[in-house]
Amino acid sequence: MTTAAIITICVIILAVILFATEALPIDLVAISIMLILVLTGVITPQEGVEGFSNKATITVAFMFVLSAALLKTGALQVLAHRLSNIFRYNFNSGILMMMFMIAIISAFVNNTPVVAVFIPVVIQIAHTSGQSPSKMLIPLSFASIFGGMCTLIGTSTNILVSGIAEKEGEQAVEMFQMTPVAGILLVVGVIYMSILGIKLLPKSRRSKNLREKFEVNNYITLVELLSNSTSIGKKIMESELVTEFKMDIIEVRRNGSQFTLPPGDFELNEGDILKVRCDVEKLKSLKGKTKTLSVSPVKIGDNDLSGKNSALVEMVITSSSEIHGKTLKELDFRRRFRAIPLAVKHREDIKHDDLYDIKLKAGDVILAEVKSHYVDELSKLESGQNTPFVLLSENHITDFDKKKFSIVISLIGIMVLLASTGFLDIMVGAICAVVVLVFARILTMKEIYEAINWKIIFLLVGALSLGLAISKTGLDTLIAQTMLGQLQPIGIIAVISGLYLVTSLLTEVMSNNASAALMTPIAIAIAHNSGVEVLPFLVTVMIAASATFMTPIGYQTNTMVYSAGNYKFRDFFKVGFLLNMVFWIISSFTIPWYFDLI
Repeated sequence: MTTAAIITICVIILAVILFATEALPIDLVAISIMLILVLTGVITPQEGVEGFSNKATITVAFMFVLSAALLKTGALQVLAHRLSNIFRYNFNSGILMMMFMIAIISAFVNNTPVVAVFIPVVIQIAHTSGQSPSKMLIPLSFASIFGGMCTLIGTSTNILVSGIAEKEGEQAVEMFQMTPVAGILLVVGVIYMSILGIKLLPKSRRSKNLREKFEVNNYITLVELLSNSTSIGKKIMESELVTEFKMDIIEVRRNGSQFTLPPGDFELNEGDILKVRCDVEKLKSLKGKTKTLSVSPVKIGDNDLSGKNSALVEMVITSSSEIHGKTLKELDFRRRFRAIPLAVKHREDIKHDDLYDIKLKAGDVILAEVKSHYVDELSKLESGQNTPFVLLSENHITDFDKKKFSIVISLIGIMVLLASTGFLDIMVGAICAVVVLVFARILTMKEIYEAINWKIIFLLVGALSLGLAISKTGLDTLIAQTMLGQLQPIGIIAVISGLYLVTSLLTEVMSNNASAALMTPIAIAIAHNSGVEVLPFLVTVMIAASATFMTPIGYQTNTMVYSAGNYKFRDFFKVGFLLNMVFWIISSFTIPWYFDLI
């Protein structure tokens, strides 16, 4: 084994550890992989940056823009709210309809914004129909995964696999070549979730009462500034309440007037009654040190904290959010979003202390009080492609623009038709569609730049570098020969099954794009060493890298619904393990049968 091969193996091990532990942002890990491979001489500098100009990378970038254009028309939001009528008559029919609808949309539109649009609507539907959101949010996420597998443009993973194959001299995967196999899995997946999966999900963990959910009862208090208080005459940002006791002053009540979320330069007066967020133990020490009298705890209920000037909202951080990996202090959260954080739900833990210093991750939920008039502004932020968060406690419907929708859906349809017939390359088609949207004034150039999920783009660049290193060092052939030596005597079904299983397990602990980049060169080498066509093995990697259901970290939509549905880690494993097994078994037999390998 060469030195370059050993270095590549070490990089792969390091990448798996970093992706699994989330110790660093995935885009930073990906670019670091590329840099290490270049600096150690495994690949050249030119080969390292080739990922930026790769057809797969460019296609994914422009598909993000098309998804943003469709989202901007308001069509998905209107469709989501109309879905609620079906649930009023029959919950089971509603689940079936929802999953098929989400799957069809996700086959042609990036599934992350689709799930972001539907999360708050599904929660509202659950409450109005007397069901638990936990029975509906995992099916929502899984349905988006089912649909994404069905076409080349349904997920960036499929585009990446096709791009790597083309780079290695193979035929690019066509638009619907994986559809028959993925379509069977889609139907099986929906039936499984509707009959068995939904029974394995928890009945009810989410409470409508935000006091119970976030346990903030003891953290919101009214305090009065007495005549000898050291904070009188000082600006809020200079007061000991903020500088020493790390309080958030949510409201100031003075002579019958209320000042909601006062700015930092607001001056405090004697007799002011402040509504604050603070730790109970700090409040106890506060009385003696600052001569400030605690008046009473504030009730937190369905209308809690929300006076006529403020609203209580839950903000779920999305996978593409700029908030991911940052603290509220770094974001200047209060000033930027006109909001006071009251609690943060991270996975299964609820944090109340030192909120501004907590490093936030995708799937975390921030409970915040926001000025009422600013909620609409937050909703506008939410309606974008790279939405920083999803508002669970507010319902916002974007106005449906039929004319713009007709143009966008027509362009996507024409692009799919031309690409599927081979008349136009999918990358060229995506670029053409975006240019037309700009000339039609449906999108601006600024909106195009903002629509692209640069985290995924950088991830693809690093993943492509890793795939190139595996191929260049001969590791693909070595691993392929090892796998074939063990599985080929059993038959082609065993070979496909082994490739699927390895890819699927890798995807559960690292990014689906990273696992696809890792396994695609190996899949191509297996096909060459077996003397059969490459396409069945590429389809195997595509499906296995997307069909990840056992953990909330394997796929970005799973992460988004994790905290929103108040799930526990074991909920995903309970319902996802059997589904993974079913997909594995069906794929192991269906792929060789459909592609005439047996």
